[in-house]
Amino acid sequence: MIKEKTNTTLTFEDFKTEVLNDYKIATTSRECSLLGRKEVLTGKAKFGIFGDGKELPQLAMAKSFKEGDFRSGYYRDQTFMMAIGKLTIKQFFAGLYGHTDLDYEPMSAGRQMGGHFVTHSLNEDGSWKNLAEQKNSSSDISPTAAQMPRLLGLAYASKIYRQVSGITNAPNFSNEGNEIAWGTIGNASTSEGVFFETINAAGVLQVPMVISVWDDEYGISVHAKHQTTKESISEILKGYQREEGTNGFEILKVKGWDYADLIATYQKAEDLARTEHVPVLVHVSQLTQPQGHSSSGSHERYKSAERLTWEKDFDCIRQMRLWMIAINIASPEELDEIDAIAKKEVLEGKKEAWNEFINPILNEQKELLSLLERVAETSQNKTKILQYAAVLKNIKDPLKKEILGTARKVLRLLINESGKAEVSKWIQNYTEGTQKKFSSHLHSESNSNIYSVQPIAPKYNENTIADTDGRMIIRDNFDALFTKYPEALVFGEDAGNIGDVNQGLEGMQEKYGELRVTDAGIREATIIGQGIGLALRGLRPIAEIQYLDYLLYAIQILSDDLATLQYRTLGRQKAPLIIRTRGHRLEGIWHSGSPMGMIINAIRGIHVLVPRNMTQAAGFYNTLLEADEPALVIECLNGYRLKEKAPLNYGEFKTPIGIVETLREGKDITLVSYGSTLKLVEQAANELAEIGIDCEIIDVQSLLPFDINKDIVKSIAKTNRLLVIDEDVPGGASAYILQQIVEEQDGYSYLDSKPQTLTSKAHRPAYGTDGDYFSKPSADDIFEKIYAMISEVNPSQFPDLY
Repeated sequence: MIKEKTNTTLTFEDFKTEVLNDYKIATTSRECSLLGRKEVLTGKAKFGIFGDGKELPQLAMAKSFKEGDFRSGYYRDQTFMMAIGKLTIKQFFAGLYGHTDLDYEPMSAGRQMGGHFVTHSLNEDGSWKNLAEQKNSSSDISPTAAQMPRLLGLAYASKIYRQVSGITNAPNFSNEGNEIAWGTIGNASTSEGVFFETINAAGVLQVPMVISVWDDEYGISVHAKHQTTKESISEILKGYQREEGTNGFEILKVKGWDYADLIATYQKAEDLARTEHVPVLVHVSQLTQPQGHSSSGSHERYKSAERLTWEKDFDCIRQMRLWMIAINIASPEELDEIDAIAKKEVLEGKKEAWNEFINPILNEQKELLSLLERVAETSQNKTKILQYAAVLKNIKDPLKKEILGTARKVLRLLINESGKAEVSKWIQNYTEGTQKKFSSHLHSESNSNIYSVQPIAPKYNENTIADTDGRMIIRDNFDALFTKYPEALVFGEDAGNIGDVNQGLEGMQEKYGELRVTDAGIREATIIGQGIGLALRGLRPIAEIQYLDYLLYAIQILSDDLATLQYRTLGRQKAPLIIRTRGHRLEGIWHSGSPMGMIINAIRGIHVLVPRNMTQAAGFYNTLLEADEPALVIECLNGYRLKEKAPLNYGEFKTPIGIVETLREGKDITLVSYGSTLKLVEQAANELAEIGIDCEIIDVQSLLPFDINKDIVKSIAKTNRLLVIDEDVPGGASAYILQQIVEEQDGYSYLDSKPQTLTSKAHRPAYGTDGDYFSKPSADDIFEKIYAMISEVNPSQFPDLY
């Protein structure tokens, strides 16, 4: 029987009221799915993917979902969102239409297709709401199973809040760690590797997580027999079932059409996860998908007649209806009346949502038509302009692109006429007002973004010399940060007990405890997901990926989830995760990769910082922990043993982000590079100076963002030549750097010879020092490249070497 929070049994009347309310929500959700598909097929909506067939288990889950809890889910969870009061009929349809106003479409302001749900964790200014006092949903993404790594972190945050004391503002994010992270996933998506990685990590960590698998036996058209061993995810996960004296999962199984058993099962799952902090898997089987996978196809093409008949018979709403009639909760006539009311409300809500979406666009259409008719009167191209206007006027439900596209075509007809200025101004105003609806919030726009942090230089004793290992500088700075920020924590492979593979965290676990400085398994995707979830819940995680090459295991999670979070929520959620890794100038095929071009093009929305030494790296961490944005910091692997001066103000000095640094001034050529390669550039520049070639060296420091003050072009204006040196493959990061300098900064206008790049070879370096020398730019390569560029303009003084 359904129970209240106080665990007292409800009266039959209360029970009846609650069941009928659930039925109303289920039928309302189903009507939204049915009508939503029609809206797609009639062309009002672009695409639809709905939650029909999954209504009852979502209602049951919603009953156990409390304030402070978080969902990390699947794009079929519309009934759940309606049940917790976070999705209305009008909002459902506004999402389907892609309404770009957050007041009408709070899930993503039209940036994601319908079925992707979110609650707002942030106020409009980017400050945190009280997450402990509201029901929360992290923002959905489409890539299958990619919600799982984040789910791990959302659950792990409860463990941190329960067991770590002294966390700043903890009551704003947690009720002493009593929250559950609820995950949902389709049965076919459990075949993805990140699902199994998350399952294993959750079993190891023992976190309060409930994963629901919605099992309708298909993945689009592919049956479970082609997806899952034994055709059952709960069967193959039996080895994870916890036993006395072991960690693991509690595994529960329930039929998706059995309303009463679903509620009892979810109450059991909640009790286990919330009180004992153990993960629970709920395998919800015998579900249906009445309209097939999505609006782009028909499931009648691949399901047998027998299966289709069974799906009609065991449709969960039909079964709930039969159950209610059987135990005298309601008569068929009463339920018919509820069905009719739901259908009417959905139809009315759909109409209102459509009018709210289309009316502003219709007003824009009218505004432009009036303008076109006015300018046509004095134009030599009156006939053509009025033809364009007539075409636009005949579009019943215009798109913004059709309105703006018409204006831009008309502008071409007015180039030498008086009406040009008015149409041009209209286009500029319209574009300015509309473009931001599609392009804002790639990064934080709050007062805590990276640009709000004021740089502070390291302080030194007057006679300090460079006699301290770089690893000690990064270590002592982390020590200061963990003291300064009790909400900060770091985790990763070998990060804990041994203090990371390069001793940058030496002694930190002993000092701050295993939950703040933590060893993690070899599971890069869920290390990143763990960090995302923690950051979504107000903590300040540093997720360590041991080497840069290993980041590729997690690039999908970084790209599709973390990098897009601010954008796809219009700034209503943030996860200021710091990813720490190390790389560059490694030897051998598997530890030599510098895939910077891949990284910077895959993770726009995350800052990419490339410090050349440990003081610079430490300053980046200090800056980031004062800001509210995610970033990747790539430390130089060959820098841990190099000597640097020890600062006096650990935890306080701050390296500016997006600002380049000139390491050497010169007049003949501008050399641009970053990270470990700079030492080779400096060596080559010293050797070139001996023969009269004066090089200016610029350290970009950060690739994303890049040289926001446009200082590199100022150097080129002086030297008139440019060489970019990079150890990525040809056309990798060097191509991006060139595009920024030559195109964005207009550097081309100052060049007296073509800008050039010097990169690694296209292959990975062979093993050993010789492999590095013949595969990546060496000091000799840099010397000869620069010499050749100077020789081109002054061959008499610098004749060809070869």
